[in-house]
Amino acid sequence: MVEVGIIGASGFTGAELLRIAAQHPEFDVVYATGDSQAGVRAAELYPNLAARYPDLVFDSFDLERARGLDVVFLGLPHSASMAMAPELVGHVGCVVDLSAAYRLKDPSHYPTYYGFEHDQLGLLADAVFGLPELHRDTLRGAGLVATPGCHVTTAVLALRPFVEAGLIETSGITVDTMTGITGAGRNPSATNIFSSVDSNVEAYGFLTHRHTPEIEQELGARVLFTPHLVPMSRGLLATCHARPATGADLSTEGLLEVLRARWANEPFMVVTDGSPSTKATLGSNAVHVTARYDERTGTVLAIAALDNLAKGASGGAVQAANVALGLDETAGLAAIGLAP
Repeated sequence: MVEVGIIGASGFTGAELLRIAAQHPEFDVVYATGDSQAGVRAAELYPNLAARYPDLVFDSFDLERARGLDVVFLGLPHSASMAMAPELVGHVGCVVDLSAAYRLKDPSHYPTYYGFEHDQLGLLADAVFGLPELHRDTLRGAGLVATPGCHVTTAVLALRPFVEAGLIETSGITVDTMTGITGAGRNPSATNIFSSVDSNVEAYGFLTHRHTPEIEQELGARVLFTPHLVPMSRGLLATCHARPATGADLSTEGLLEVLRARWANEPFMVVTDGSPSTKATLGSNAVHVTARYDERTGTVLAIAALDNLAKGASGGAVQAANVALGLDETAGLAAIGLAP
């Protein structure tokens, strides 16, 4: 069995990691921390976990208990992960970080988008971006994995095949996303309380959202990114617009064929002729994508949906960990969503 530690297990991504680990044939969670909930039973905070973790109690963090494990997931704020990772890398089979602390290869972006200087440049260079659909080869045997953000995963998997094929311009791309409130974390705030979210849709992060450089890094293009908070618990839908590259002969069927060819052997990619929906991916590690070409306006439209806590966070982290550890990449992960 693979001995697993989850640091920050009491948050939403930590609880989702516990749920996925419970159905993973190789994972054995031996250490789960939640400093703000230390001493609390996991099943008390998250009753959905009771059948598998009736006696699991969140611990305080102890470095020596984490060292020596096969894989440790960090579900922590960015600065906390950046401080902790150097103490674990080399002492753990694989560290999988769910924060943005090691995602951006250009350290100059951190002061602009995250408000801090990155002081772990060696680890930043060594970290592997945890999107197996793009980085599977470099993930194998990785000691530090930087799991991508949910907005990034959705937009990049919708658009990257067209950039690779030279079919769209790599500037002037717009990405609009709609996301559930779990993306804001478990702690209540003026933004995510019921009275603010109910019957409301609101855009945020105008022009300088922190996921912009991550999307641009993995897409290889310049984008205008605007996320929107919508009144649902979990899920994310990305609607992307791009201009055709000069000389590109485009059609809707041709775009769909590019998606089918690029994602043909990917276990969690679903290319659909219909409209991707968040409900279709709920609870799964699947990403549903489609595309259209509008001859009237000369615009490529690409749409993708996923579960922001599953493939967009914890599921994607487990998928990357499976690859890094040499396990079956699909272990513990569903490709079919919950519907109705």
